[in-house]
Amino acid sequence: MAGGVAFNHVGQCVTDLARSRRFYEELLGFEVEREVQPPDDPSGKLLRLPTPLGMTALYLRRDGLVLELLHFEAGVVPARERVMNEPGLTHVSVSVDDVAAVCTRVPEYGGEVLADTDIGAGIFVRDPDGQLLELLPMSYRERLDADS
Repeated sequence: MAGGVAFNHVGQCVTDLARSRRFYEELLGFEVEREVQPPDDPSGKLLRLPTPLGMTALYLRRDGLVLELLHFEAGVVPARERVMNEPGLTHVSVSVDDVAAVCTRVPEYGGEVLADTDIGAGIFVRDPDGQLLELLPMSYRERLDADS
Protein backbone atom coordinates (compact mmCIF):
# COMPACT_ATOMS: atom_id res chain seq x y z
CA MET A 1 0.00 0.00 0.00
CA ALA A 2 1.87 3.02 -1.32
CA GLY A 3 1.40 6.25 0.61
CA GLY A 4 -1.50 4.93 2.68
CA VAL A 5 -3.81 4.49 -0.34
CA ALA A 6 -5.19 1.23 -1.79
CA PHE A 7 -7.61 0.60 -4.67
CA ASN A 8 -10.95 -0.92 -3.59
CA HIS A 9 -13.38 -1.15 -6.51
CA VAL A 10 -15.15 0.61 -9.38
CA GLY A 11 -18.94 0.88 -9.07
CA GLN A 12 -21.45 0.59 -11.88
CA CYS A 13 -25.25 0.90 -11.64
CA VAL A 14 -27.20 -1.77 -13.55
CA THR A 15 -30.90 -2.24 -14.33
CA ASP A 16 -30.95 -6.06 -14.27
CA LEU A 17 -28.44 -7.62 -11.87
CA ALA A 18 -28.81 -11.19 -13.16
CA ARG A 19 -28.31 -10.10 -16.79
CA SER A 20 -25.25 -8.01 -15.96
CA ARG A 21 -23.78 -10.75 -13.79
CA ARG A 22 -24.16 -13.21 -16.66
CA PHE A 23 -22.50 -10.75 -19.10
CA TYR A 24 -19.45 -10.18 -16.92
CA GLU A 25 -19.14 -13.74 -15.57
CA GLU A 26 -19.84 -15.86 -18.63
CA LEU A 27 -18.59 -13.58 -21.40
CA LEU A 28 -15.59 -11.92 -19.72
CA GLY A 29 -14.64 -14.40 -17.00
CA PHE A 30 -15.20 -12.26 -13.91
CA GLU A 31 -15.72 -14.19 -10.68
CA VAL A 32 -18.14 -13.33 -7.90
CA GLU A 33 -16.33 -12.12 -4.82
CA ARG A 34 -19.36 -11.32 -2.67
CA GLU A 35 -22.92 -10.03 -2.73
CA VAL A 36 -24.33 -7.73 -0.07
CA GLN A 37 -27.61 -5.99 0.61
CA PRO A 38 -26.63 -3.11 2.89
CA PRO A 39 -29.24 -1.34 5.00
CA ASP A 40 -30.90 1.72 3.50
CA ASP A 41 -29.43 3.75 6.35
CA PRO A 42 -26.59 4.77 6.17
CA SER A 43 -26.37 3.76 2.46
CA GLY A 44 -28.88 6.40 1.37
CA LYS A 45 -26.86 9.10 3.10
CA LEU A 46 -23.55 7.89 1.67
CA LEU A 47 -24.98 7.65 -1.87
CA ARG A 48 -27.08 10.82 -1.56
CA LEU A 49 -30.21 8.93 -2.58
CA PRO A 50 -33.67 8.93 -1.00
CA THR A 51 -34.69 5.78 0.81
CA PRO A 52 -35.93 3.14 0.44
CA LEU A 53 -33.13 1.94 -1.84
CA GLY A 54 -33.40 -1.83 -1.81
CA MET A 55 -29.78 -1.92 -2.97
CA THR A 56 -27.81 -5.01 -3.84
CA ALA A 57 -24.08 -4.75 -4.44
CA LEU A 58 -22.45 -7.60 -6.34
CA TYR A 59 -18.65 -7.55 -6.36
CA LEU A 60 -16.95 -9.23 -9.31
CA ARG A 61 -13.19 -9.71 -9.65
CA ARG A 62 -10.96 -10.16 -12.67
CA ASP A 63 -7.15 -9.81 -12.69
CA GLY A 64 -7.15 -7.58 -9.61
CA LEU A 65 -9.98 -5.32 -10.81
CA VAL A 66 -13.04 -5.35 -8.57
CA LEU A 67 -16.22 -4.28 -10.34
CA GLU A 68 -19.15 -3.49 -8.05
CA LEU A 69 -22.50 -3.91 -9.80
CA LEU A 70 -25.15 -1.86 -8.00
CA HIS A 71 -28.83 -2.64 -8.39
CA PHE A 72 -31.63 -0.62 -6.81
CA GLU A 73 -35.11 -2.09 -6.28
CA ALA A 74 -36.37 1.49 -6.05
CA GLY A 75 -35.39 1.95 -9.71
CA VAL A 76 -32.73 3.81 -11.65
CA VAL A 77 -32.50 7.01 -13.65
CA PRO A 78 -32.62 6.28 -17.41
CA ALA A 79 -29.16 5.95 -18.96
CA ARG A 80 -27.88 8.43 -21.47
CA GLU A 81 -25.07 7.90 -23.91
CA ARG A 82 -21.88 9.59 -22.75
CA VAL A 83 -19.15 10.70 -25.12
CA MET A 84 -15.50 9.84 -24.65
CA ASN A 85 -14.38 13.42 -24.03
CA GLU A 86 -16.94 14.02 -21.26
CA PRO A 87 -15.21 14.27 -17.85
CA GLY A 88 -15.45 11.18 -15.67
CA LEU A 89 -14.78 7.50 -16.15
CA THR A 90 -15.12 6.65 -19.82
CA HIS A 91 -14.66 2.90 -20.23
CA VAL A 92 -13.28 -0.39 -18.94
CA SER A 93 -10.63 -2.09 -21.05
CA VAL A 94 -10.05 -5.85 -21.15
CA SER A 95 -7.81 -8.05 -23.24
CA VAL A 96 -9.23 -11.29 -24.62
CA ASP A 97 -7.74 -14.25 -26.47
CA ASP A 98 -9.98 -13.78 -29.52
CA VAL A 99 -11.59 -10.37 -29.99
CA ALA A 100 -13.71 -11.49 -32.96
CA ALA A 101 -15.04 -14.53 -31.08
CA VAL A 102 -16.02 -12.43 -28.07
CA CYS A 103 -17.72 -9.89 -30.35
CA THR A 104 -19.88 -12.60 -31.91
CA ARG A 105 -21.11 -13.55 -28.41
CA VAL A 106 -21.75 -10.03 -27.07
CA PRO A 107 -25.35 -9.79 -28.41
CA GLU A 108 -26.41 -13.10 -26.82
CA TYR A 109 -25.46 -11.59 -23.43
CA GLY A 110 -27.48 -8.43 -24.02
CA GLY A 111 -24.63 -6.22 -25.20
CA GLU A 112 -23.90 -4.37 -28.42
CA VAL A 113 -20.83 -4.40 -30.65
CA LEU A 114 -19.94 -0.93 -31.96
CA ALA A 115 -18.70 -2.11 -35.36
CA ASP A 116 -17.80 1.41 -36.47
CA THR A 117 -15.09 1.53 -33.76
CA ASP A 118 -13.23 -1.54 -35.08
CA ILE A 119 -9.63 -0.48 -35.80
CA GLY A 120 -8.30 -4.01 -36.15
CA ALA A 121 -6.31 -3.76 -32.92
CA GLY A 122 -9.33 -2.99 -30.76
CA ILE A 123 -13.06 -2.39 -30.71
CA PHE A 124 -15.67 -1.02 -28.33
CA VAL A 125 -18.75 -2.88 -27.13
CA ARG A 126 -21.52 -1.87 -24.75
CA ASP A 127 -22.67 -4.03 -21.87
CA PRO A 128 -26.43 -4.55 -21.35
CA ASP A 129 -26.78 -1.12 -19.70
CA GLY A 130 -24.65 0.74 -22.23
CA GLN A 131 -21.33 0.83 -20.34
CA LEU A 132 -18.45 1.07 -22.81
CA LEU A 133 -15.92 -1.75 -22.80
CA GLU A 134 -12.79 -1.71 -24.93
CA LEU A 135 -11.79 -5.14 -26.19
CA LEU A 136 -8.12 -5.54 -27.01
CA PRO A 137 -6.17 -8.64 -28.05
CA MET A 138 -4.24 -10.53 -25.37
CA SER A 139 -1.04 -9.58 -27.19
CA TYR A 140 -1.62 -5.99 -25.99
CA ARG A 141 -1.71 -7.13 -22.34
CA GLU A 142 1.34 -9.33 -22.87
CA ARG A 143 3.30 -6.36 -24.27
CA LEU A 144 2.35 -4.26 -21.24
CA ASP A 145 3.45 -7.04 -18.88
CA ALA A 146 6.76 -7.46 -20.74
CA ASP A 147 7.47 -3.72 -20.60
CA SER A 148 6.96 -3.51 -16.83
